[in-house]
Amino acid sequence: MSTDLNPATDVRPEPSEPTMWQRSGRYLATHPHLVLIGVLIFLILMTGAVESNYLSINGLRNSALFAVPIGVLAAGQTILMLTGGIDLSAAMIATGAAYVAANQSPKGAVFAIIAGLLVGVLAGAANGIGVGVFQVNPLIMTLAMSGILLGLFTSWAQTIFSGSTRMGDFIRTLGGGSFFGRSIPWAVVVWAVLSIFVIYMLRRSGFGRNLYAIGDNGIAARLSGMRAWQVLIVVYMIAGVFGAIAGLLLGGRVGAVDLQLAGAFLLPSVAAAVIGGTSIFGGVGTYTGTILGALILGVLQSLLTFLGAGQAIQQMLYGAIIIGLSWLYTRISATQ
Repeated sequence: MSTDLNPATDVRPEPSEPTMWQRSGRYLATHPHLVLIGVLIFLILMTGAVESNYLSINGLRNSALFAVPIGVLAAGQTILMLTGGIDLSAAMIATGAAYVAANQSPKGAVFAIIAGLLVGVLAGAANGIGVGVFQVNPLIMTLAMSGILLGLFTSWAQTIFSGSTRMGDFIRTLGGGSFFGRSIPWAVVVWAVLSIFVIYMLRRSGFGRNLYAIGDNGIAARLSGMRAWQVLIVVYMIAGVFGAIAGLLLGGRVGAVDLQLAGAFLLPSVAAAVIGGTSIFGGVGTYTGTILGALILGVLQSLLTFLGAGQAIQQMLYGAIIIGLSWLYTRISATQ
């Protein structure tokens, strides 16, 4: 009995042409930063069309100053999201650090900055121990930490931290001052230095590779011998320090602090990471994309301000961006 296949019936279907959606998805997946740069330029030109004075050193400087605390907070969100985590206490850490620094400003700038950073270290360590050692879900752990910090500082504001709520001159210069004829804000320089550190850590260090490994497959990472709980404690501490730095810069720009200082920056910090392509499921993302996401939000805030949109509208938009882009990146991943 012959087993030869009939050439007439052994015809394999031709591969179908990719749809426009698939082609778009593949382009976005392979050129995400080019797309983000295009969006940023488009928003700058649109904002300039709405307000002609925006396309000036002063207008762009204001957008950069707004983007700085978002970008610094988003640095922490990015490295945590790479592990499959998140920090919902970031805004409260920033607020607490600024409040402590303002309270300690009469003792000198160095002491005030160290005291503020210590808030980030302690809160971040507590988050890391909860997530890494006791296996508490990051959403639950950091949300609870935010509530704890709010309660503590509300109480302490009337007792041990009663007194100065004004930032010292050095921190005010760092957060809101500029050089080269008021062209370049010092806060942007601080953000640039921090950005170099984060990008190097993620691209060149073993610690950065561990973050991707935990987010990509936490079980495999543990079976390979990695002490994931130690990595998580350290990464949450680093994120806490980033939150404290953002609070110091924001407090320096505002000049005086209260317990609502950074509350409006939590959602934008998550949105910046998501816009930049960092997956909320872990293992995928870069801080370069997050930087572009923060700049996009900085320009978008200027545009919305010129259009008369209030804080409520901005927060709704940030939430919609997170939902929409999370869905979009999920669809893009499915096409690959």
